[in-house]
Amino acid sequence: MVFSSLLFMFRFLPVVLVLYFAAPRKVRNLILFVFSLFFYAWGEPRYVFLMLFSITMDYTMGRLISKFKEQGELKKAKFALAFSVTVNLGILAFFKYADFIIGSINGGLGVSLPMPGVPLPIGISFFTFQTMSYTVDVYRGATKVQRNWINYGTYVSMFPQLIAGPIVQYKTIAEQMMQKNRESVDDFAYGVQRFIAGVGKKVLLANNIGVLCDTVMAMPMENVPVATAWLGAAAYTFQIYFDFSGYSDMAIGLGKMFGFHFLENFEHPYVAKSITEFWRRWHISLSSWFREYVYIPLGGNRRGMAKQVRNIFVVWMLTGIWHGASWNYVLWGLYYGCFLILEKFVIGKWVKKLPGIFQNLYTLLIVVFGWVIFKCEDLTLCGSYLKAMFGGYGAGMFNTETIYLLYNYAVLLVILVLGCTTLPKRWGERLLTCFREGGAVQMVLRCTFCAGIFVISVAYLVDATYNPFLYFRF
Repeated sequence: MVFSSLLFMFRFLPVVLVLYFAAPRKVRNLILFVFSLFFYAWGEPRYVFLMLFSITMDYTMGRLISKFKEQGELKKAKFALAFSVTVNLGILAFFKYADFIIGSINGGLGVSLPMPGVPLPIGISFFTFQTMSYTVDVYRGATKVQRNWINYGTYVSMFPQLIAGPIVQYKTIAEQMMQKNRESVDDFAYGVQRFIAGVGKKVLLANNIGVLCDTVMAMPMENVPVATAWLGAAAYTFQIYFDFSGYSDMAIGLGKMFGFHFLENFEHPYVAKSITEFWRRWHISLSSWFREYVYIPLGGNRRGMAKQVRNIFVVWMLTGIWHGASWNYVLWGLYYGCFLILEKFVIGKWVKKLPGIFQNLYTLLIVVFGWVIFKCEDLTLCGSYLKAMFGGYGAGMFNTETIYLLYNYAVLLVILVLGCTTLPKRWGERLLTCFREGGAVQMVLRCTFCAGIFVISVAYLVDATYNPFLYFRF
């Protein structure tokens, strides 16, 4: 079940909201927990038991870590933490990477070891990282232990962020889990607006430009002109941003409706003027997680340049692997690791001296090439596509099909370019300042805009057959 579906918006969500707000406050977490499990079970019921095991195991380890620390038994506390991390990583490795590891061994050694062929539990990378961050933070003393199993289960399984993040660290919402009056009318209203904005991004922008991307990717690469190849790469660059940031907007909006304040996950990444800045703006929760739980514990930048370079490579190799069990993700992670190291130690000072527009173009070029690597799980296809982008097949700069695609997608491409910037937000705010703050006209304009986006999105979904979500597989 995806957020941008009629089933979710007109059946599941209304039922949850009615029951949640009709119930006494003391049982609202329980209601959210039960419906979150149902939401997860909709796709694969048997994996609910995997999630319940993960919840119970990390809840128990958190209690033990807290108990041992209070008793001054730090070795036992450290053992409990190690057990939690090992089990979590073991679960992730088995379900997500077992086939990849065994397949690589088979290919490298010429053997035929049987592969488990176990289906990937949806969202396992997200909720596993959340549960690990909880036990680590309890050990560090960064958050208090949660002594209520229902409350902890609600945190892990909460459907707004369960499937595709943002990765919510327990310490950022610990107080909200316990607040009796966390919900408010203002938060609910903002949540609805944010959810609708996310639906519009996903349904009207990401889905439509995704058709262009798939069209180009399906062409024989030897016949693809340079302009068409670049058009397909640009289409995927837009698709993945509006798809994932739209889903994050929906998650943050849903959280607000239930009184939870999730941290932002995107901050206009395509206006960045360096790769370093890009990764401060893209998938912020993942970057923050790796920085806090891997990069800094490894020593960060405190132990000399050589170890800092090592730490950056380790973090970005793991970042690539986190995204999927395929060599293109490893390559993608190392690709960014190389550019981050180059910026830090070699080219960063020269990049900063460039005019702003050239800094942005430099960043976008690297990002677009990175998305080609990310998109093509088959490295042969990846190489062929990059070759087509540079005219390696001699198919020319463009052809009639290139012109046809540009003609059909020109308006959408302009909207996408503007949507990647802060201009729409600034224009909207400037329009609203023409009217009294909090007045009736402002309210009518906001409601009309949101209603229009929602109605158009629903109309599109009624007949749509193309409604993928790119990050479900992660």
